[in-house]
Amino acid sequence: MAFVLVLLLFGVLGGGAWYGYDRFSGYFLAADYDGPGSGEVVVEVKPGDGGSAIGATLEAAGVVKSARAFVNAANDNSDSTGIQVGSYKLRKEMKASDAVLALLDRKNMTINGVTIPEGWTKMQVFEEFSKKTGIKYAEFENAAKDISKLGVTAEWLKRTDGKKVDKSNIEGFLYPATYELPDDPNATDILKAMIKNFNAEMDKLNFAATVKEKYNISPYEALVAASITQVEALLPEDMGPVSRVLYNRAYSGDFPCGCLQLDSTVNYWLRLQGKEGKSSEKLTIDELHGEANPYRYNAPGMSIGPISNPGDIALKGALNAKKSPYFFFVTVDAKGRMAYGKTFAQHQANIQVACKNGIPIC
Repeated sequence: MAFVLVLLLFGVLGGGAWYGYDRFSGYFLAADYDGPGSGEVVVEVKPGDGGSAIGATLEAAGVVKSARAFVNAANDNSDSTGIQVGSYKLRKEMKASDAVLALLDRKNMTINGVTIPEGWTKMQVFEEFSKKTGIKYAEFENAAKDISKLGVTAEWLKRTDGKKVDKSNIEGFLYPATYELPDDPNATDILKAMIKNFNAEMDKLNFAATVKEKYNISPYEALVAASITQVEALLPEDMGPVSRVLYNRAYSGDFPCGCLQLDSTVNYWLRLQGKEGKSSEKLTIDELHGEANPYRYNAPGMSIGPISNPGDIALKGALNAKKSPYFFFVTVDAKGRMAYGKTFAQHQANIQVACKNGIPIC
């Protein structure tokens, strides 16, 4: 039977046999171009697109020879989950693995797609959109003067610790993602689109209800914690533990000052003033403790506001911060791993480990 099929495929059809074989192998094996490709074509990755949908788009545009080849290449590249929504300039007839790499490179995104990474401040977001659209930075500042008019709902405008939420502070609500721009964008519509995305993501996580139930704090306070965690933790596995340290310091009543004591909040204040952030040893006493700084080192409780715009992993960390006895954390190696301590003595021991590993904190 196998011999007969081979004859049919290669012999009987004569000159058309190789065409038939090409179709046969493309169906069962995953036909792929050798690359590197040529020309230019713009393709769009849409919200909700998975590997198969992206592959089908690329195949239809002539970028890859088969959607299956792209799916296989994406599965072989662990970074492929980082492909973001947006429009990309690619070549036709690319090798599938090269197409994956091209989609992971922000330089290939078209002008109509603006990507906001996790951890950026509102100042960085405004600058990026201003650069890509030509809209003045000041217009974004003006548009953000009242976040309740941009779609931030009432449940995000209150706290349980007696502090007030500043409705003119959009920090934390500019959800990191790639945003497609209309032909004639304006600052207000762009910020509304970002907050609409923020609300959708929070609904997916059931964020507000969960933090109220788990921690008896407001969603805004947990958002603040996520924004700090985004800056402090480098690895996904540390997002939850770092958020728990913040909760322990601010809410447990067992940390002497009941404050956060973090350089990251102080540095955020400096950036708000148009200054550069500083390493720990270069921060002055006034910068750390000045009463004019609401983000100061020893300000009681959870920080007055977010210090960055956290992404999905940091938000999940703040949402799922497992109980621990720890009040201290420090990065201890070049891979970004953290060590935790309950007492200051344990923290000092962890710092010595970090120093031995070449972390510049000593």
